Amino acid sequence: MNQSPANNLEESAEQRTRHGIIAALVAYTMWGLFPIYFKIVSDVEALEMLAHRIVWSLPFGGLIILARKQWPEVKRALAHKRTFGFLALSALVISVNWLTYIYAVQNEQIFQASLGYYINPLMYVLIGVVFFGERLRRNQVVAVMLAVAGVTVLTVSGGEFPYVSIILAISFTCYGVIRKQVAVGGMPGLFIEVLVVLPIAGIYLLYLLNTGQSVFTPERPDMMIGLLLAGPLTVLPLLAFALAARRLDLSVIGFIQYIGPTMQFCVGLAYGEQFTTANAMCFGLIWTAVGLFAFDAWWAGRSARGLKAVGRI
Repeated sequence: MNQSPANNLEESAEQRTRHGIIAALVAYTMWGLFPIYFKIVSDVEALEMLAHRIVWSLPFGGLIILARKQWPEVKRALAHKRTFGFLALSALVISVNWLTYIYAVQNEQIFQASLGYYINPLMYVLIGVVFFGERLRRNQVVAVMLAVAGVTVLTVSGGEFPYVSIILAISFTCYGVIRKQVAVGGMPGLFIEVLVVLPIAGIYLLYLLNTGQSVFTPERPDMMIGLLLAGPLTVLPLLAFALAARRLDLSVIGFIQYIGPTMQFCVGLAYGEQFTTANAMCFGLIWTAVGLFAFDAWWAGRSARGLKAVGRI
């Protein structure tokens, strides 16, 4: 017996969701395992590593755009002054984020890096309140207070202000806010951002090469291969995330996004980073805040769907 059109549509929706979840898992798993890559190429100083990441992302990103036939979108964004201006600004912000993250991994601060990405969703809430006049729900207020308490405990009891975590959280939040101001896809946007900072990265790498300071030499073919991999390792998770974002509700992505910092935290444990009592107290408060934040987002989405259902009755 043939299936009805309704059943076919339902099956298509299920496949769309399944493919979206797989894409999101791929993206956040790759981001979660990123510290391992930077540990492997730890002989490369952070600034040189950033330059290689920028340079080798361009050709690989170009191939992806070519395959997805997105060149017209790239050309439109380059021709539009406002769009290009925002992307130039976001390029500088994401460069700061990338450099800080590489520095954190190379200097045994993976815990701080993961903490920054746990805090990131809460930073979006604060941005919404301060700059867009949004009002916090009760659970969101408690979650933000717990996060602030966690950072305070680490600063006072641990004797160190988690500047790496704060820089990562603020820079990635600002990056997200800036990118929301322009109607351009993830891959075309990244390509233009890389294009903006490419001259600086290229000049710096040429300087290192001419002064004999570069590790990208034929004498070290393993390092050359490792640095070339920076391109696909930067572009592929973003491509997977773009595919997921088109297929899943933001509430679902909101839950999955915590896979990244959780895996980073586990990588930090695997590499033997010191996990102090202050770290334990801080992460305990942050994890509680994240759990409360995620529950609030789920409950708000559930309530909204319920209201829509009542409206249809």
